Amino acid sequence: MSELLARTRAVLPSWLAVYYEEPIEIERGEGRHVWDADGKRYLDFFGGILTTMTAHALPEVTKAVSEQAGRIIHSSTLYLNRPMVELAEQIAAVSAIPDAKVFLTTSGTEANDAALLLASTLRRSNQILALRNSYHGRSFSTIAITGNRSWSPTSLSPFQTYYVQGGQQYRSPYAGLSDGEYIAACVTDLKDVLDQSGGDIAAFIAEPIQGVGGFTSGPDGLLGAFAEVLREHGIPWISDEVQTGWGRTGEHFWGWQAHSDDRNRATPDIVTFAKGVANGLSMGGVIARAEVMDGLGANSISTFGGSPLTSAGALANLRYLLDHDLQANAARHGSTLLAGLRAQESPIVGDVRGKGLMIGVEIVRPGTGDPGDPAPELANAVLEATKRRGLLVGKGGLHGNVLRIAPPMTLTHAEAEEGLSILTASLEEVTP
Repeated sequence: MSELLARTRAVLPSWLAVYYEEPIEIERGEGRHVWDADGKRYLDFFGGILTTMTAHALPEVTKAVSEQAGRIIHSSTLYLNRPMVELAEQIAAVSAIPDAKVFLTTSGTEANDAALLLASTLRRSNQILALRNSYHGRSFSTIAITGNRSWSPTSLSPFQTYYVQGGQQYRSPYAGLSDGEYIAACVTDLKDVLDQSGGDIAAFIAEPIQGVGGFTSGPDGLLGAFAEVLREHGIPWISDEVQTGWGRTGEHFWGWQAHSDDRNRATPDIVTFAKGVANGLSMGGVIARAEVMDGLGANSISTFGGSPLTSAGALANLRYLLDHDLQANAARHGSTLLAGLRAQESPIVGDVRGKGLMIGVEIVRPGTGDPGDPAPELANAVLEATKRRGLLVGKGGLHGNVLRIAPPMTLTHAEAEEGLSILTASLEEVTP
């Protein structure tokens, strides 16, 4: 593997991160497991960054892709495309967005970029509201609205971005408040930022659970409270569901639905998605009310977005998820993992948080109080320990000290227990 690593470093950019002191080459996968080039099997609790959403080598998806590849792989949006239309119809039907239209892209970055284009065109403004600690992609426009310095390589920007509180509670200046008090404080901060902005805001964009930020979030209802204020100013709300969509949180199909209740039926104007929808194929997209989606006044196409091949695979994947109620499965086994991790009371675990199969474990230095000093070196050690024991997990957070746990949504009870056992043993091994 050292030979492949050397070739990787020689020909690919130095800023492409690679996990582990001795990186692995994943050669194949099946179900919730993958095998490296040496034949070692791993239980996969990260799914290619939440992208293998249902299962590796899901027969329904591989069959759909194979059959479509035998007919035609590519045509572009300049021609009628039945798989793309059928997928868009299915997504619109489950979107909970009234009068929805769908534009398909090749990634979450491109989806968020398109959403920003729609909103800034609609409002004739380049001012954006975003959450601190956020991440929305790696393009020039999405880096410009990312509120996490670890993923912002340039200060140059096409947008004037204002960052508001509310993306996470554990390290927030409002951390000691009750949920209701926390929401009130964040709403006050939002109003103050709006007063300071000095012009019309194009949109507010937020991840219901911040992925790269370490699976952090504010309390349920926070974004709905924000939406009330935004409505008063005519500001569109973009919900970045690249990681939270499709039932992964267990309790709702979309992350934003945790913030909409009988008192405040808040609905985003634009929703973006990607990652798991095509179970590893390159697919993303935007959902918006027709009046918003149709607002562009110039020609546009997509060469690769919604290709027949990726659309066929995504449609098969989405139908499988709905037919097998994987949202309920995520809720069931996510509860097992959350309860088991919280029961450990490890001195290096500062916080265990998340919903469904989207769990963050914040690693801290023992004895440094609450919330505890970030310990990225201990998080790296846990990552190495889980790998040795045959479990793959992710890592994130502003300080790189949060374990990210997000298995495919077909996870079984036995696999949840196995993964929990490995995580427990690895935390114990690393604890000073």
